[in-house]
Order: sequence, then C-alpha cells, then structure tokens
Amino acid sequence: MDLQVQKRNELGSGKVVFLRGKGMIPAELYGHGVANIHLTVPVKDLAAAYKTAGESEIINLVVDGQKKPVIIHDIQFHPITQDFQSVDFYEVDMNAELELAIPFEFMGEAPAVKAFGGILTKAMDALEIVCLPANIPQHIVIDLSKLTELNQSIYVRDLAASDKYKIVTNPSTVIVSISEPVVEEVTPVAEVKIEDIKVEGEEKKAARDAAKVAAAPQAGGKEGKK
Repeated sequence: MDLQVQKRNELGSGKVVFLRGKGMIPAELYGHGVANIHLTVPVKDLAAAYKTAGESEIINLVVDGQKKPVIIHDIQFHPITQDFQSVDFYEVDMNAELELAIPFEFMGEAPAVKAFGGILTKAMDALEIVCLPANIPQHIVIDLSKLTELNQSIYVRDLAASDKYKIVTNPSTVIVSISEPVVEEVTPVAEVKIEDIKVEGEEKKAARDAAKVAAAPQAGGKEGKK
C-alpha cells in the first residue's frame, strides 16, 4: 500500500503542536546509507497503514512523488489517549536481509482447556526472524488444537521450517502452554451434633445451679445479734 507524506522543514515542539492540531504528526525516514528526512504524515492515513501492515510489512512511502519501500520501525503513542504522537520509517534495501519480529496468530482452540479445565498461557506474541524484505511473512500461525493434554507446551523448535526466513529466537523458548487448573483448598468444618449442644447446655445449667446452692446461707444458721 502507498502512504503519502510531506517533507518537514520547520522543527521544534511548537511546530509539532501546530501539526497535531491539523491532524498531522511528525515522522522520520532513515535507513542504512540513507540520509535522515524529516516528514509529516496524516494521522488518518497512518492509522490505516498501521492497521494493515503493522511493524513488519513493507509499505510504499511516497515522498515528492517518489516511492520508497519502508517498514514502520517505531511508533509513539500518547500514554493516556493512545493517540499517535510520532513515527519512524525505515527504508529497506530489497536485496539485504532484515531482522524483525513477526506477530503470532493463534488459531483454533486447545482441547485440554475444555476437557480438563486447563489454563492457556501465551508466553510470546512474536517471533524474531531474518529474511529478505520480499519474503516477510504477515504472521506466524500457531495451531492451538495441538494442546490436548495438561502441562503441554508448544516451543519455537516445534515450528515448521521455512525456506523464506531463518528463525532467530531460541528454539527452546515456550510460545504457549497448558497448565493444570488451580484448585482451592477447602478447610473442613467440624460437624456439630444437636445432642452435643443439648448436653453442653445441660452441663452449663447444672453448673449454675450448683453455684447458686453454694452461695445461699445454710438452713438453721445463727442470726446476727441485734
């Protein structure tokens, strides 16, 4: 896809605020052996390109009518509103390999979740690879239907080899796993029988009656002198 941009000659924070008020944000274009170019890009057009290409697919940046193959190399968002703040484009050499992160796409359902109540944990969201720009995959598919048992994992080494790219991520890295469900321990409550309550009540009543008898004056006792 094509993304139209304009060169930016005026720099500074004041100019950036003005740009954002016009629905534009600052951008930078750079690459190996390529001089930096300051740019402006419409937020609406950038949002469409980012949604389609992410940070791994090549897009054509149109600068002064000339198309340059680039990837979105870095993008900054507002910490609260998540609005685009700035973006860097990296111009690629179509004959030179790139190292980049390709997002995983998790497909299907893990049978162990439904059958055994297992907990699915995704340990990674992207795979580091090296490839030529023309061979950049859109995503790497992970088939969750292979997770049929508890304590089972899919590792990087389980991924199918490709002749279009080389995997850089450590083969022993876990991508996704199924763990056993967490079972809360229930503290047993002692059983109380009605007979025990009745006996305990009678014993307390007998004790109170005995105390009253001990405290009462003995019959026939002498009266005090008048």
